[in-house]
Amino acid sequence: MNRSIRRFPAVAALAARVALVALAAASPTAQAGQNCEARPLRTESAAQALELASRVGDALDATGARVVLLARAGRNLDEWGLRWSHLGLAYRDDAAGGWQVVHKLNACGTATGDLFRQGLGPFFLDDVYRHEAGVLVPTPALQAALLPLLRDDSRVTQLQHRAYNMVAHPWSTRYQQSNQWVLETLALAAEPAIADRSGAQAWLRFKGYRPTVLRIGPVQRLGARVGTAHIAFDDHPDADRYSDRIATVTVESVFAFLAGSGLGTPPQVLR
Repeated sequence: MNRSIRRFPAVAALAARVALVALAAASPTAQAGQNCEARPLRTESAAQALELASRVGDALDATGARVVLLARAGRNLDEWGLRWSHLGLAYRDDAAGGWQVVHKLNACGTATGDLFRQGLGPFFLDDVYRHEAGVLVPTPALQAALLPLLRDDSRVTQLQHRAYNMVAHPWSTRYQQSNQWVLETLALAAEPAIADRSGAQAWLRFKGYRPTVLRIGPVQRLGARVGTAHIAFDDHPDADRYSDRIATVTVESVFAFLAGSGLGTPPQVLR
């Protein structure tokens, strides 16, 4: 278990960042659960990502919120009926010059994941399939509980578990994927008595969280598992695996839980 949090340098100027990324290939060192692919980042794509970051920042300011859930579309998940691939917790940090995002990324080519803190620019430059964002605003009470937690490196890493699995089972502590860390950290903020991941998961069960169930057959499971460090199925109950039912935490399921339980507003799409 790794209780540290990594930081990316802030983007000082969007135009300068566009010029820099135009000269370099996209870094494959940390991604939201994808295979390692060194793909050149085109100037046009970089400009679109940074323009999106700017628009999202303005829209978040307009909400008056201090903390939001922020999703991006890093992969094409249409096959699974999903729009968003990755979720982070964003908070307003005037000392840092704007919004900061805390989220978990998979170390490329490995079965591990670490927490990162970065601005909106880098958040959307890394791993973007569609240039749009999903935003959900938690209740004022939940924001008030989340804000000091997100600012505190010790508290924000309390439920971080380094063993990573992109389809980690929501009721197992063997692995933890990116969206699962967000969900469990939300539980930690909402219920001060929670001390560990098992407690967070028990609270989520009690409150009625329902994971997304993906239909993944044995051939797909085998193809995904062979030679892919960040995908595993051994934390899923045998009965579920044999019936091709793979439950996991998706952005959609987190949004539905918060909006449905009254802990947040209905999610919005920003473009």
